[in-house]
Amino acid sequence: MTATVAHAPPQDRRHFGLIPRETLARLDGIQVFKGIEAGELPLPPIGRTLSFDPVRIGAGEAVFEGQPGHDHMNPLGIAHGGYLTTLLDSAMGCAVHSLLKAGQGYATIELKVNFLRPVTEATGMVRAEGRVINLSKTLALAEARLTGGGKLLAHATSTCQVFALPG
Repeated sequence: MTATVAHAPPQDRRHFGLIPRETLARLDGIQVFKGIEAGELPLPPIGRTLSFDPVRIGAGEAVFEGQPGHDHMNPLGIAHGGYLTTLLDSAMGCAVHSLLKAGQGYATIELKVNFLRPVTEATGMVRAEGRVINLSKTLALAEARLTGGGKLLAHATSTCQVFALPG
């Protein structure tokens, strides 16, 4: 099964919030993303805070896009590494989440990012494409590429712990 989260509707029509633990206990990863796509479940608040959206989420893969703006810049006029890292971490985390069974959760336990080029407001839209490299009962390894303007801007890897959600 694949959930394709199409370009999100305009900001004023979306709702953001946390998914109740009882809901996560009964839905697998793809079902969660289908619920978000259908508007039955909320989008994570971090997307509103940092102005990025899911574009596509399928089994073992996730794509996010964002447009770094003035509020995301450091004093030098370059997008803060935390903004780019959060976009990459979201793509990798959702790629992992897409493969989880009902009642499973995950947490990033290690994250490495290589920043290759500066990102400014002039860069425009950036795209983070994450994919799972390996998933076991307790660990997942994922990677993501951040591109913009036809160039590779950053590369990241992540190790996630997979666990049963507390009852």
